[in-house]
Amino acid sequence: MAHEETVYDALDTAHGGEGQWAFGTGFDDPLAGVDTTVPDGVDAADLGAYCLMLGDDALVLCQRLTEWATRSPELEEEVAIANCGLDLLGQARLLLARAGSAGVLGRSRERATDSIPDEDALAYFRDADEFVHHHLVEADGGDFAQTMIRLFVASTFRLALFAQLRESRDPVLSAIAAKGVPELTYHRDHAARWVLRLGDGTPESHRRAQAGVDAVWPLLADLFTATEVEIRLTAAGVAVDPAGVREEVRGVLTMVLERATLAVPPWPTERPSPGRAGQHTAELAPLLATLQGLAREHPAATW
Repeated sequence: MAHEETVYDALDTAHGGEGQWAFGTGFDDPLAGVDTTVPDGVDAADLGAYCLMLGDDALVLCQRLTEWATRSPELEEEVAIANCGLDLLGQARLLLARAGSAGVLGRSRERATDSIPDEDALAYFRDADEFVHHHLVEADGGDFAQTMIRLFVASTFRLALFAQLRESRDPVLSAIAAKGVPELTYHRDHAARWVLRLGDGTPESHRRAQAGVDAVWPLLADLFTATEVEIRLTAAGVAVDPAGVREEVRGVLTMVLERATLAVPPWPTERPSPGRAGQHTAELAPLLATLQGLAREHPAATW
């Protein structure tokens, strides 16, 4: 076998010499060969909207985690955060593809080229008011302690949802959840170990961890009030009412914070999520500019 000139040549050879070597990608339809028929009695628009919510949460949190590339406190953590981001990116790709298969494309398809897959059109060619993620994943990550607190809270909430979504009547959503549960379990446990390490560490690490808790805690207000879409799909056996996981999430968060010698703030007054309604903070615009800039500049490019 001829010696490859560069590491990229070697990666290309390992992936069949197709010029595509990025981790975890073959650039074909992620739902190829999967029956994407919408279950009887389920509104396709509702199913698509729900998958969009879950997909946007994953995509935006992934983008926030990438901001720690080259900034992590140790090399091992660099790899761990990258792996968490890749897991979330994989979940986002599957969920956005499912949303596209249910017909949720709208203006994003008009802005994209016909050759762009549905999940890419949804990720790269929607404007800020078309995203429906929670403010928890959108907020600036702050320092490393705050980033770990946010990852701990977000993964605890998402894991509780996905554990129940494994029983969804939509077989595609059920399969995505089943794949996501072990990933999210790792995310939660990894972040929890950092919360314990920082909270019960030096006075400075404790101070930063407590500041992170105090900054992230108010964002819990948005998580547990179901949208009308979630209410309808929960009744149809497809979705999970977020209120149903509140006490589980609260118990896990409280237990870990107390063990980390951190003060648990009062539970915030819950409200409908403005993010689910497309209402976002000024922090989203620069995040989307980074996420979408290359795709929008070269919409017909292939890599």
